[in-house]
Amino acid sequence: MLTSSLLDAVPALWPVVLVVVAALLASTLAAVTGTGGGVILLPVLVSLLGVRDAIPAYTLAQFIGNLSRVGFNRREIRPHVVAWFTLGAVPMAVVGAVLFTRADDQVLVRLLGGFLIGTVLWRHVRGRRSPGFPVRRFTIVGGVFGFISALVGSAGPFLAPFFLAYGLTRGAYIGTEALATAIMHVTKMATYGAGGAFSCRALFWGAILGPIMIVGSYAGKRIIDRLPDRVFVVVIEVLLVAFGLLFILRG
Repeated sequence: MLTSSLLDAVPALWPVVLVVVAALLASTLAAVTGTGGGVILLPVLVSLLGVRDAIPAYTLAQFIGNLSRVGFNRREIRPHVVAWFTLGAVPMAVVGAVLFTRADDQVLVRLLGGFLIGTVLWRHVRGRRSPGFPVRRFTIVGGVFGFISALVGSAGPFLAPFFLAYGLTRGAYIGTEALATAIMHVTKMATYGAGGAFSCRALFWGAILGPIMIVGSYAGKRIIDRLPDRVFVVVIEVLLVAFGLLFILRG
């Protein structure tokens, strides 16, 4: 009887295990590269919770993960970059979050699918970064990506070239990007809540995944460095395209 009960519980448990593993991988990747966590965790959450609960839950989990990266890299953060970024990101995140609360679920899923495929295309078609990226441009960058992030849940892969173009590397890049996006996540969560899009289910999953994101942030490079870079990138990009096409076709 005990064995039968355990077997019956397996189908219900495996999605939870998948989400936990995805959260750990996502936070670890973000701790090493400063970005990319959303494209791993968000598709899994959408598959389990549906897009309406997945994006608010992901936002809360990412907020907690970002705060941990801020703490680990606090001495290297560039506050002036954060200030210019949030000047554009905060108001446009409100606009994107309001649209999220009113948009049709199928439209959101297809937008997310297009975004996932776009992250792969962007990585391959972007040119070499040019030196001397003016700090004031981060207001435009923050506005564009604050809107995108609030509407489809994540904009991290598109942010990386701009932070790198400014000359931020290692802890300065990771910590600065984490603080800037953490402020953006607060705006998104407040707007989701005001629009009735932050359900108890989303809050529960976000709170559960938060500590896992901290563990991944701490683990960081120790885990990722064991995988060859080229193999890791190929695996991630294949998953992104597969999830993107699935979301676009199924809606």
